[in-house]
Amino acid sequence: MKTREKLDAATQNPCKLCAPLGASIVFRGIRGALPFLHGSQGCSTYIRRYLINHFREPVDIASSNFSEETTIFGGKQNLLDGLKNICRQYQPEIIGVASTCLSETIGDDVPMILREFFLKSTSEILPKIVSVSTPSYSGTHMDGFHNAVLSVVSAIAARGNKLRQIGIFPGLVSSADIRYLKEVMGDFGLDHVILPDYSETLDGGPWTEYQKIQQGGTSVGQIASLGHSSGIIEFGDSLKMKETAGTFLEKHFSVPRFASGLPIGIKLTDLFFKLLEKMSGREIPSKYRLARSRLVDSYVDGHKHLFEKKAVVYGDEDIVIAVASFLFEIGVVPVLCATGARTGTIKRVLPEIASAYDKKITVCEGIDFEQIYEKTENLDADFMIGNSKGYYIARKRGIPLIRIGFPIHDRIGAQRILHLGYRGTQQLFDRIVNTVIEKRQEASSVGYSYI
Repeated sequence: MKTREKLDAATQNPCKLCAPLGASIVFRGIRGALPFLHGSQGCSTYIRRYLINHFREPVDIASSNFSEETTIFGGKQNLLDGLKNICRQYQPEIIGVASTCLSETIGDDVPMILREFFLKSTSEILPKIVSVSTPSYSGTHMDGFHNAVLSVVSAIAARGNKLRQIGIFPGLVSSADIRYLKEVMGDFGLDHVILPDYSETLDGGPWTEYQKIQQGGTSVGQIASLGHSSGIIEFGDSLKMKETAGTFLEKHFSVPRFASGLPIGIKLTDLFFKLLEKMSGREIPSKYRLARSRLVDSYVDGHKHLFEKKAVVYGDEDIVIAVASFLFEIGVVPVLCATGARTGTIKRVLPEIASAYDKKITVCEGIDFEQIYEKTENLDADFMIGNSKGYYIARKRGIPLIRIGFPIHDRIGAQRILHLGYRGTQQLFDRIVNTVIEKRQEASSVGYSYI
């Protein structure tokens, strides 16, 4: 028992990733940008490994490369030298500097060091440099992601004549999701800026020669124009209690902000499309009405397979909330909903959703995968839904895992999984129904040719 208590005092295989990783994804979604981590080489190597395995694309992340001496006396000179090297070798349009646990712990003042860099480089044409504080001990990769978006917007957004343009902050979604959002906005006739946009930089075609910085991404000019957009849409239930890029634009530039959960499932997608109807002054295009109709029909077709099935949902707060809401729609009970974040969001939001369906569920935050494994022992779950880090639990428990979100490092095509809208919901619904059917077939002593 003492050994067990001692183990519980430490996190084992956390249900989250590090904050600079989230910031690096944001910077990879900006045109001509290069992520730069102020810390040890190991931090950039760890992050590159996760991003390459998920997106299956080359990922360069610079580092100030702390040594033992730097750790004691500070990394100022390493940062200055590193920025000079990056400017010379990559010629980026923008450099995104993210701090790490080490540089934050020793107290390096990154904004001050950057001011000194500009003062000493008056004769040179320098890129835009944006810094963001991302110590992992005070947040998750999602905190790093959203803080990086806020830092970029607060540093670049500018005033100007109002544009009939919508800004979208989608959060950490897939490259396919970003392409889908572009398609939807185009069908509504809405000019738009999506930040970040890594739909090409982290999901492109083959190269004839190596590109130091991949083509694509949101341009600096587009980011500046967010300050005079006619509206902002920001996805994420976890953002409602904190300052975000959207609240910054609303406060400092009087840009109306519309907050919404991730549009997964009919209910949340309906809200998103109604918002677009209001913003555009147009009715929903027929292709989306038909997609919704087909989705409703599939709910009816699959209901006999899914009613009262039990699921374990884990991952980032926003996707856990959206997926849990969707599961209730289709008759599945998300008996355990878990995240590694500690904001209180899922404990506030999910019980309210469950009560509307007269269901009781277990909601856990700040949890690691060993704790998730223990909590699944007596749940009799029919499937798990989340990222690849939970695979070993599914294997040990003998239940299937439906992979969504980030990271997915044991399958190909993670960047092409569509989660959002009627189309993404349709794909997820079909995967869930077929997973349940397959499990039933495999467990049967006689098998089924028809289900």
